[in-house]
Amino acid sequence: MATPLSKQANGARQDTPMRIILVGLNHRTAPVELRERVAFTAEQARWAAQELRTRGVVEEAVVVSTCNRSELYGVLGENAEGAAGALEGFFTSFHELPAGSLNGSLYRHFDADAVRHLFRVAAGLDSMLLGEAEILGQVRQAYMAALESGDTGHVLNRLFQSALEVGKRVRTETEIGTRPMSAAFAAVKLAEQIFGRLREHCGLILGAGAMGEQLVEHLRDRGMTRIYVANRSRERGEDLARRVAGQSFAWEDLPRALELPDIVVASVGGSEPVLNRELVEKAMHTRGGRAMFVIDLGVPRNVDAAVADLYNVFLYTIDNLTEIVEQNKHARAKEVPRAEALISEQLEKFQTWQASVRSVAVLAALREKLQQNREEFLQQHMDEMKHLSPEDRERVGRLTAELLDSILEQPAKCLRNEKGLRRKLEEIEAVRHLFGLEKNKP
Repeated sequence: MATPLSKQANGARQDTPMRIILVGLNHRTAPVELRERVAFTAEQARWAAQELRTRGVVEEAVVVSTCNRSELYGVLGENAEGAAGALEGFFTSFHELPAGSLNGSLYRHFDADAVRHLFRVAAGLDSMLLGEAEILGQVRQAYMAALESGDTGHVLNRLFQSALEVGKRVRTETEIGTRPMSAAFAAVKLAEQIFGRLREHCGLILGAGAMGEQLVEHLRDRGMTRIYVANRSRERGEDLARRVAGQSFAWEDLPRALELPDIVVASVGGSEPVLNRELVEKAMHTRGGRAMFVIDLGVPRNVDAAVADLYNVFLYTIDNLTEIVEQNKHARAKEVPRAEALISEQLEKFQTWQASVRSVAVLAALREKLQQNREEFLQQHMDEMKHLSPEDRERVGRLTAELLDSILEQPAKCLRNEKGLRRKLEEIEAVRHLFGLEKNKP
């Protein structure tokens, strides 16, 4: 006989744990010198998520790593004790850092706090540049990589899909989205603060990825006509330079390219600096000591810190955009309450979904326990009723099964129809406690 408890919610396993954990660090808790040491490349992020699941630290995993943050999201299994410490230790062991080197820099969040944090990240509210344009795409890429690798399940799938939805809504329904801020735009604003009008100056962009494309567009919009591009992929660099009537350099010609620009902006993927002191020093000698302003947007950093020691070389990292960050915050502060309201709305939807899955899980556990009690009862008493025919015995079994279904129908209906989230969770916990289902707790 089909019953309300024979179906699962949204394809979720009925015994699946639901606790969500987040451990990470960001620009508020760690400087760029530390963030770059725990940054994950795309390949490292995939490997890290798989490793966390293989070790049994979490059952599902997604790694989000950007210039402003490195974060591990997971779903805890039955052996959840010590998982936060294990995730924190994973940061240091994975990146081969001394024990304790991240003390005071890592934060940990659970359940609703972790969900809200991710929603704020996707909405651009947790970024150095409030409402930055790139972060939603970066969250999407991190999620898709974990999804394709099989490291997510129904919990993180639902979580990240909800995060992408709220991020999109914040950008379309508030002014934060209509006037997007980006690290590339902030870098160009910094260049304007240094030089004033950029029309009379020339710039060299290292990297032709998404950030490089934004940089050349912003520079062109501000009247800069002499734009050079150097990229590891010569074809991609040439294509970007062609679109802005600029000039491209092969990566091996980087020493010659450095002889030309007033401004160098670096945004190149990789774990090692692309500009070291020796390379820049030779270029400065050829330039006759003419000043060079270098803006490093890479995490890990693209420019060796020792470059700043050279005469007339002025090096800025992503953490040096403080003044522009504050200007951006002031201009957009009035939009934050509207964005937070959208996040709260999405958070309640996600928690309601969690509650529905938990209600299915606890009712399934209750059905399993009562079914076991029923079978034990019948087994004990059928021997006392030897006068019953096989047909009568089958009928007794069928009637007790129907009785069990009728007993469970009302609690199932109550939990399914309960509107208030707090009341719903209280009902679930009451059922679990009343029938002694703590051992089966999802």
